[in-house]
Amino acid sequence: MELLSVMEFIGTVAFAVSGAIVAIQKGLDYYGITFLAIITAVGGGIIRDVIINVDLPVALANPIYVIVSIVSSFTVIGFYPHIVKHKKTLVFCDAIGLAAFTAIGAEVAIANGFNLPFVIIVFALLTGTGGGTLRDVFAQEIPYIFQKEIYAVASIGGALAFLISMNYASNLLPMYICFGVTLIIRLLAIRGNFHLKKVETGKE
Repeated sequence: MELLSVMEFIGTVAFAVSGAIVAIQKGLDYYGITFLAIITAVGGGIIRDVIINVDLPVALANPIYVIVSIVSSFTVIGFYPHIVKHKKTLVFCDAIGLAAFTAIGAEVAIANGFNLPFVIIVFALLTGTGGGTLRDVFAQEIPYIFQKEIYAVASIGGALAFLISMNYASNLLPMYICFGVTLIIRLLAIRGNFHLKKVETGKE
């Protein structure tokens, strides 16, 4: 069993926690909470790996992702009364997960020989937003990525930072730059209540 990298661990825990919180708020049982935590944590990576056409998605080949997600979900269940007191826990964990998996998606693209900028951005975006999108669909919510939230834009911004930095830095530095840029954009958007403009329909 291959251990998770720091970035993978951070992203898996953060997204699993956000999935578990949403599930509890929706009144799901323990199985539903655990399932939503797992699908939030691994959904984006599975979508990416299916597109790459790997024999078996990484999240299925390596059970540590599911194990970490399950542990995270039961931690949320056990400490939910304390977690819920901090109203920003969900959006913060979601922002951390978005940043971590955006960076991982970009790096996976390079590792698999996909060097075209557009492909790197798409892989980063899919990996970063796929799990959260599936979470919201299962929770019968309109996903963040399709609403006014600065969410996908943050992921794209991080991917662009990865593309720029990979020309000047080596090893894992572009990943950490991507993580930092994505997280900063997302947190600034939350703090400043910045949103993308909607089309005015005249409806309330």
